[in-house]
Amino acid sequence: MRAGEPSQTAVMVCVARALAHGAPDLGRFSDPTAFTLLPEAERLWVERTRARDTPRNGRERFRRAADERRAMMMVARTVAIDEALRAAACRQVVILGAGLDGRAWRMPELADATVFEVDHPDSQAAKRARVAPLPQLAREVRFVPVDFTRDELGRALGDAGHDPAQPTLWIWEGVIMYLTRAEVAATLAVIERRSAAGSRLVAYYHRRALFLVLVGMLVKRLGEPLRSTFSVEAMRALLAQHGFRVTSDDDLPTLGARVSAQVAAATRVLRHARIAVAERVTPGS
Repeated sequence: MRAGEPSQTAVMVCVARALAHGAPDLGRFSDPTAFTLLPEAERLWVERTRARDTPRNGRERFRRAADERRAMMMVARTVAIDEALRAAACRQVVILGAGLDGRAWRMPELADATVFEVDHPDSQAAKRARVAPLPQLAREVRFVPVDFTRDELGRALGDAGHDPAQPTLWIWEGVIMYLTRAEVAATLAVIERRSAAGSRLVAYYHRRALFLVLVGMLVKRLGEPLRSTFSVEAMRALLAQHGFRVTSDDDLPTLGARVSAQVAAATRVLRHARIAVAERVTPGS
């Protein structure tokens, strides 16, 4: 991230969710919060794209095509993580790198849950200014400002009232690839210490792929360079080192196929993008 600015990749994925909301043939996907959470300029872009206004130039044509592809990616990703959240049924949910995530304002399954939104202070300030009009569906939302590259995550969560003696669902979406391997391991160490029996972890990560070279060039220009990839075996081993057993690990095309044929086709080049779901392993289990 650039100092003093909210995450631009968070805005990009929120645009994608806003474009996908209400579109036909997208199965169980819905995100009525995304449009509200966007900056004004991005709302206007979403409105123009939905209206199929003629792009003004080649740059707009390229962006529209990229946003529409990204929308299908976000459908697969969002539906899979939502389903993992419902299955976990934890009363504590920690969203690491929450960005413009709207789950606490769109998922009635969180009615008995406290949601801890952990994110960089600059991104969090912009979100809190926009979220006010949305009805909150979670029992409670606690904003936890953290810079993952500098701040002590465990201390921040403790100060916010997170209870390590109670089961937690950890959602780690769209963050791992921007951290070094050392930072990933340090975050997992905190998650391990603060995860009681019954806790779950949902982690979105990337395998190494040529496609990521192009993506990396784009996000680096936004001040958010890609820093880590993991093989399936390496991610499974890393989670095991920190007390978690993987129960599922699927690529986006596989997850997209569970939503619709349209999403499966649109995500077929994203086999490097994966979502692992893991459960806390207690000593002796």
